[in-house]
Amino acid sequence: MHALLLIAALYGVLPLVWLLTSATKNVGDFSTTGAFELADWNLLGNLRDLFAEEDGVFLHWVRNSLLYAGLGAVLGALICSACGYAIAKLDFPGRRALFAVTLAGVLVPTTALALPLYLLASELRVVDTFWAVFIPLLTNPFGVYLARAYAEAAVPDEVLEASRMDGAGELRTFLTIALPMMRPGVVTVLLFQFVGIWNNFFLPLVMLTDPKLFPMTLGLFQWSSRVSQFPQYNPLVITGSLLAVVPLVIAFVVLQRQWRSGLATGSVK
Repeated sequence: MHALLLIAALYGVLPLVWLLTSATKNVGDFSTTGAFELADWNLLGNLRDLFAEEDGVFLHWVRNSLLYAGLGAVLGALICSACGYAIAKLDFPGRRALFAVTLAGVLVPTTALALPLYLLASELRVVDTFWAVFIPLLTNPFGVYLARAYAEAAVPDEVLEASRMDGAGELRTFLTIALPMMRPGVVTVLLFQFVGIWNNFFLPLVMLTDPKLFPMTLGLFQWSSRVSQFPQYNPLVITGSLLAVVPLVIAFVVLQRQWRSGLATGSVK
């Protein structure tokens, strides 16, 4: 068992080690050094070249990714939590049908929705704008399902009834009573949203043509497609990929306690 766990750990860690060692190399070092061999420490030089390439377009990609993933994760987590809470705790006509449609949405791959979303964005004349990518990322059927399951387990009906008897409306009850109780579940949804949006590639590829609106994933892909003709892009792509991993690591380290408790809730009674 320990051997299997060690193999699994190496499978996950070795690509990151390769990324770190490769980020220290220049163009010539890739042909003269081994895969996991450190070159003359050229990381600072690669970073300087990365931020200077094409008039600093990489900084635009970093800003766009932070906006897409940061705002999208926060707003998306709130929307998913509100929807999940409503399905779990409010009695309204069509609640079961709505939850069934939500479950069906989990099964639909995002690539299948790219063309309909593009046609809708074209009708609204928002193609090649920030909103064409940002708005579709606010909805996540799996996040609604996860929030519904957590609200069902973590928010007692008696507490909600007491809040209503004290004169609180449904919105105030959700924001001041239910949402704090759902905090671990909300953080779990937020992390899923953040990772999914940060790694999102296909939707920006379909919607965007202006390089200054690209997220990091799409921008680095455009550069990687030039490597065969222009080898000088190779260290830039690798260094940029290393930087793209850092926010994900920070998010999981900062929020891991809430995330773990959110996943564990409901497993035992």
